[in-house]
Amino acid sequence: MKKVGFIDYYLDEWHANHYPEWLKEYSGGRYEVAYAYGDIDSPLGGMSNAAWAEKNGIELCATIDEVVEKSDVLIVLSPDNPEQHEKLCAKPLMSGKLTYVDKTFAPDAEAAKRIFAIAQKSGTKLFSTSALRYASEVQELKKGEAIYVSSIGPGVEENYFIHQFEPIVYLMGPDVKRIMYTGSINSISFTLEFSDGRRAYMNMPRTWSAPQILAVKYEDGFVWKNLESDSFKNFMYAMIKFFDDGIVPVDPQETITLMAIIGAAGEAVKKPDEWVNL
Repeated sequence: MKKVGFIDYYLDEWHANHYPEWLKEYSGGRYEVAYAYGDIDSPLGGMSNAAWAEKNGIELCATIDEVVEKSDVLIVLSPDNPEQHEKLCAKPLMSGKLTYVDKTFAPDAEAAKRIFAIAQKSGTKLFSTSALRYASEVQELKKGEAIYVSSIGPGVEENYFIHQFEPIVYLMGPDVKRIMYTGSINSISFTLEFSDGRRAYMNMPRTWSAPQILAVKYEDGFVWKNLESDSFKNFMYAMIKFFDDGIVPVDPQETITLMAIIGAAGEAVKKPDEWVNL
């Protein structure tokens, strides 16, 4: 059994609360979260790191170094605080141990480049993704060949942007040129323009009850997909495969482009109906 180490900003959060069970189940018991570190206790009124570790039967480590030393593979979490990733990733990505970094990878492209540079210097393999990349309905489509995508998804917060931008980049490629905010009081909406003039549209109707839908056009046809598959289960299988074979499944350039989109989206919100270059 391989030992997985968690490194998080605080441990009582949705991903850290579910990944241990899923990793063990979907790996057939070959991977087990054994060690964890949290930088702070939950600022949201949740359990302390010590209470979380005791509840989950996971050894709480005093330092990131201790987690890195004891673990076979590493997961850097902090899904709702990507601004913490650069600090939390520094030592894991100097370790040479396979590392998954949770969504959203970084707050912008420059931070993403610095994180990848640490890994490249040490030869550490890593990847990051939204689970929505691995929705069965997305994986069934032709990668990088779409000429139009319109996306609708749930959420009211910026940390949910990645779940729509990731499938768009997967389907249309990373050559995004600029982005415009076209939202209103009722919807968070963006238009993405690619270097060749193709455009994609992202819509978040400011509700958690919105479905996850993709409308995709190719040169030879049009498809409409309601993303209803267990994307987290598929994503966990992808993470386990990465830990098994060490083959990075997501092109770093796609991840950097996605962080550039997210950084530019934050700027675009401040000046609606104006293009912001990536």
